[in-house]
This record gives sequence, structure tokens and C-alpha cells, in this order.
Amino acid sequence: MQTLQCIRRTVAGSAGPSRIGIISRSITGATPPSTPWFIDTEGPVQSITRHTPPHLAPKTHELPENLSVGIRQLFLHLSKSPLLEPSTLSVERPVAALPGPPLPQTLPKGRRKRGRTYSGEGLVEEPGSIWEWVVTAQVKEGTENRGSIEAVVRQVRKTLLSMDPPLPLPPNSKRRMLNGWAMIDAGKFAVHILSRDAQRKYFERSAAEW
Repeated sequence: MQTLQCIRRTVAGSAGPSRIGIISRSITGATPPSTPWFIDTEGPVQSITRHTPPHLAPKTHELPENLSVGIRQLFLHLSKSPLLEPSTLSVERPVAALPGPPLPQTLPKGRRKRGRTYSGEGLVEEPGSIWEWVVTAQVKEGTENRGSIEAVVRQVRKTLLSMDPPLPLPPNSKRRMLNGWAMIDAGKFAVHILSRDAQRKYFERSAAEW
């Protein structure tokens, strides 16, 4: 501080007040550097790229080759929906139902010979399902009671009806969602919109659990 006062007195004898102000500002009010002191400007700047962990990376479902154009367009629209979990969207062949046990045959009883059990010849049913493909999609957990299932059902119906030619759909019903599960019958394929609980209960159980 004393050194600064001596400089001011020395300059005051040979320069005017304006000269004193310029020197004072140059000593005490130096312009701070534009780059902070903790940033290294000498070496090259290296950017750090963070990759998504494998367990958090979105899973992609490969579509079968012999799918129709309608199912492919529907899959593309559903994959962009913010209401669905992308990893749960799938298109698969329906699981064939196993035949049940035959009815037991009992002999007729009583004087009138009643009580006999005979199931008859019946009709020969072809193995398989009534649909060729099944599309399943799960809404994000916690949104099933906030209208997400109904919103996805409306999106599915709008997509299928806007195709050329439009796919035949049953009449729109207000009660299309029950226990976190809604289904749209599109003729040759079915679309299931599920909650997480319904997915675990009806679609992730093995045949032995049933």
C-alpha cells in the first residue's frame, strides 16, 4: 500500500490528474483473464463419451420376415409411442393350446339307464389358433390407471382403420379394458395391450402353472 502511494506522489509531480487515474487503474484494476485458472489451455481438449450400460440399453425385437404390411406399420407406430415400454413390444406366433383330458365315461345307472357320459364324436379341429400372429405391448408401469391403455387402443384402431384397405375391426366398445388388459381383434392377428401385472399373470406363466 505504501509503494502504491509513493508511485502516485511521484507521478503527480510530472503528470496531471488524468494521467494519475490511468496509472492507478492499470495497477489496481487489471482485467481478469477470460479463461479460469483451473482450465488447462495448453493441452488438447478431450471429450468423454459415456456409453449406456448393457442392462439399461433398449432391447430391439426383430420382426419375422413373412409379416404382412399392416402388422409392420402397426409395429412402427407403436414403437414410437411414449406410453409403451419399447422392450416389451413383440410380434410372435400364438401358443397352441394343449388339449384337455377326455371326459370320463360312466355306465348308465338305475332302472331307466340314466347317467351315462358320452361326449360324442364331435368335430375335428385343426391344431393352432384362430389368429396367425399376436402383437403384445406393455404400457409403462404406473400409468395403467391413468388412461394409457385406452389411449394405446385408440392409437391401434386409428392406425388399422387408416390403412388402404382398412382392416376389419369390431365395433368400438367403451368397456374394452379389464384388469389391465385390452385386446383388439384385427382378423388374422390380435393386439394385446397390457399392464405390468397382467403381463406377469397371463403371459409369463408356464403351462405347468396353469
